Amino acid sequence: MNRLLIPVLVLGGVLAAVAAFAEEPAPGRYAMQKTESGIARLDTQTGEVSLCQEGKGEMVCRMAADERTAFELELDLLTKRIETLEKTVGEGQTALKPRLPTEEEIDQTMSIMERMMRSFMGIVKDLERESDGTDSVPQKT
Repeated sequence: MNRLLIPVLVLGGVLAAVAAFAEEPAPGRYAMQKTESGIARLDTQTGEVSLCQEGKGEMVCRMAADERTAFELELDLLTKRIETLEKTVGEGQTALKPRLPTEEEIDQTMSIMERMMRSFMGIVKDLERESDGTDSVPQKT
């Protein structure tokens, strides 16, 4: 009977520990710390720090100064990018518009292809001459 009782007690202890762990509240998204001028609020998901102060019966939170500067710089950068994109679209310019080759580029490409074909045909003719002298290769039909 003791052999059966020990696993049951161990299983009961494990289940009790799991139940106690499940009942503990999960940490919130924000961590608060009291400061001289109010409360510092840390967003644990984004890392954003805000300074909160009570005024007129309300709690008002504002971004910390260094984050505000970085936010404004990023906002200015994005605004300039949007203005540039709107200007190019308004002028009818798009990055996807293909550029056709010039006559000079076409002539250069055709010259290269012609040299390659002449060289290839020369190799084929040399192979045909070599094969005409031997009987091991069957004749064309």
